[in-house]
Amino acid sequence: MSRSLAVGNLLNYFRDHANIFFRENKKIILQFIFTVFFFAVGIWFLKHEKTELVKVKSAISASAWQYVLAGLCITGLYILLQGLMYVSSFAALGKRVSLADSSVLFIKRNFISVFLPAGGISSLAFYSDTIEQKGIKRSQIYFASSIYAFVGFLSVVIVAIPAFFYSMAEGTTGSGEWYALFTVLFLVLVTFLLYRSLMGKGWLYRLIIRWIPASEVFLNDLQANKISAWRFGVTVFISVLIEFCGIAHLYIAMLALGYEPSLYAAVSGYIISVIFLMISPFLRGLGAVEVSMSFILVRFGFTNVEAISITFLYRFFEFWTPLLIGALSFLRKVNKLLLRVLPAIFILGLGILNIFSVLTPAIAGRLTLLKDFLPVEVIHASNMLVLVAGFFLLVTAAFMLKGLRTAWWFALLLSLVSLTGHITKAIDFEEASIALLVILSLVLTRKEYYIRTNPRLRNVGLQTSLLFAVVIFAYGIIGFYFLDEKHFNIDFSLTQSIRFTLQNFFLIGSRGLTALDPFARYFLYSLNISGIFSITFLVYTLVKSYKPQKNVSDEELAEANNLMRLYGRSALDYFKSYQDKFVFFSQSRNAFISYRISGNYAVVLEDPVATDNEEMRKCIVEFDNYTYQNSLKNIFYRVSEDSLEIYHQLRKKDLFLGQEGIVDLSSFSLSGSAKKSLRNAINKVTELGYKARIYSPPIWDGILQKIKAVSDEWLEYTGRSEIVFSQGQFLWDELKQQVLITVENDEERIVAFMNIVPDNVPEEATFDLIRKTRDAPGGVMDYIMIELFNYLTQNNYRFVNIGFAPMSGIDDPHTFPERSMRFAYERLRSFSHYKGLRDYKSKFDPVWYNKYLIYQHDFDLLQIPVILANVIKP
Repeated sequence: MSRSLAVGNLLNYFRDHANIFFRENKKIILQFIFTVFFFAVGIWFLKHEKTELVKVKSAISASAWQYVLAGLCITGLYILLQGLMYVSSFAALGKRVSLADSSVLFIKRNFISVFLPAGGISSLAFYSDTIEQKGIKRSQIYFASSIYAFVGFLSVVIVAIPAFFYSMAEGTTGSGEWYALFTVLFLVLVTFLLYRSLMGKGWLYRLIIRWIPASEVFLNDLQANKISAWRFGVTVFISVLIEFCGIAHLYIAMLALGYEPSLYAAVSGYIISVIFLMISPFLRGLGAVEVSMSFILVRFGFTNVEAISITFLYRFFEFWTPLLIGALSFLRKVNKLLLRVLPAIFILGLGILNIFSVLTPAIAGRLTLLKDFLPVEVIHASNMLVLVAGFFLLVTAAFMLKGLRTAWWFALLLSLVSLTGHITKAIDFEEASIALLVILSLVLTRKEYYIRTNPRLRNVGLQTSLLFAVVIFAYGIIGFYFLDEKHFNIDFSLTQSIRFTLQNFFLIGSRGLTALDPFARYFLYSLNISGIFSITFLVYTLVKSYKPQKNVSDEELAEANNLMRLYGRSALDYFKSYQDKFVFFSQSRNAFISYRISGNYAVVLEDPVATDNEEMRKCIVEFDNYTYQNSLKNIFYRVSEDSLEIYHQLRKKDLFLGQEGIVDLSSFSLSGSAKKSLRNAINKVTELGYKARIYSPPIWDGILQKIKAVSDEWLEYTGRSEIVFSQGQFLWDELKQQVLITVENDEERIVAFMNIVPDNVPEEATFDLIRKTRDAPGGVMDYIMIELFNYLTQNNYRFVNIGFAPMSGIDDPHTFPERSMRFAYERLRSFSHYKGLRDYKSKFDPVWYNKYLIYQHDFDLLQIPVILANVIKP
């Protein structure tokens, strides 16, 4: 009975949480399913047309270069017209943008749309900074982009309707054309109705305001934009010309391949493909467009091979060439993010290409030619090597993103294997050319991969894997050689035993080796599993990053404390010599940096402690060199705004983190209606018989035992754990030497406490731990804070640092990360505790000071949340 109840509860738990998961991620899940469907269609298409693909490759290879060149020229015109369409969309709002900026805007958005869900629409939110810097408001940029998107739908209708009526007149209209026409009309109608509702403050406007109140100002600004009818008409005209470019691309593809061209087939095929492009949620219709266009062309009398060939060449003009130009546009202003990410993407792409190349048939003529020079066994082995290299490339791409030097060597070796294998398996010079480009990209970006692996673990991995491989090879060779013939129907020679052992250990497989009974199968499985284990363990030891360890001596801690006493200027200086951190001194010994290591990052707490700004700058430069030599990257956490210029001079980037509150005790008062809640809290606590007590060091062990019980209870009922780095934890010996403020009843039972820690800012004090029991009276935290203020005022302090409020204070976000932080802070429930912390601290009327994260590369932003989460753990 108890077991069935437990199972029932477990099922209910999974059902409830599955419902929540689906509800919160429904859009992403549906987009993923839709995308997988289109991919499946594309894969089915490739496998179904497997025999025709050889002829398709031959047909494309024989394309007339004059027409191919003409198609590329039209691609250039297509990009130019897209830029002009943006220019005209902005002109419809009375704003002027240059054709160069607009063209770059298009090719960048076109590139990023391939990787975004609902790509074409989603991409309109990106890369507007250049235009915004010209004085155009963000709302106007979005509005102009909306005009651009709507006109793109409208122009398809303008071209589609005449073609549809012509089809009716010719009697060639089928159900597919009807569906296509209604789909386009439906998209245009929905877009128009949404626009009217938004601009007319209808249901869509009210819905957005209800869910995102902060958007009201933006929407009102959006509604204030007036559209010029004449400029709108020009935008439509340009968009229609863009549709003609697409039709021309398809028509030229027919000519280039030597087929009888059909203008009507080009118009129909283009319109259908654009519709599938609109409804495809990911990768800009990759797979769906190819299948739909080929289907339409077959209906117009083209053979399967001809339809597929035309489609592929059209996509080269319309999709792949603009995509390549978009990638190159990012390289115009190369940043570290691209230098790290692009090679990994190339490696991933080469891995996929390798797998598809092996699974699709080779060109017969090339294969016949190759057999005159190489044995069939070598060709077969090349196929298997390319396939295995493809799988390993997929895995290597992930480690490339971490900047591992060993991963770079793996990628280079696998790319060289791919280059050689594509030539020796079927003279696939197209795939070999791509492998060569990947190799060049790796060579050009080699300096970005400097993270070393753990040398000790690497040696252990090499030795263990080598020893294990020797044992398994001996086991396999002896096993094959002495196996009874009945297991494989082969009397193995020594050469065969060696070859079959190597093939099964490296998972290549063996042609002509068929297990005839369970014993034979288990024998092969044992070789395969041993190979997987050995290779996996070797790869792990080779890519496990190296983390340098450095012990801080008592003399170094004393020196660091002396520098803090002389030149410290932060409330967090006390934690810079805490037990959880390493210390780095400049060569002059006039500055030091306090940091922790997480992964491949050295996370620095605030600015260096230094005699002056010049010493600080030198210390940062020396620390950069130190971390680079030790295969580490560095970030600086909670840096003050006054220091930003130093980091900018060193070409570092900053990200706003939040604000730190400082209360001026000389002006703080409990009078006035705004402080009524504080007065009520004080009265409530005192009426219940509680009072505050101040304990000066050294603290008695009995008091420490009492506050330890409070601390443990607080950690338990709040579900928290001790954290460090920018704050301390409950350390008996540390607390014994600090001033404590407690809240106690008449029986001396402590229900709350806080400790005052050293603060190196003149006339300022700060605290660290502030904890209470579960049954402490309401308002006890307000009460103990006021008692802290009173104690500090009596001891001639003027300021008190009440700590950090993460993510708060972003009133005018500029960058995408800042906008994301502002949205999360304002709207997401999981971040509501940050807003509550800010609201609590604001009751004491602090002056807020901005704090920043300093980093080197944009790629660091992807890893920083995990890095910081690890750093705060004791």
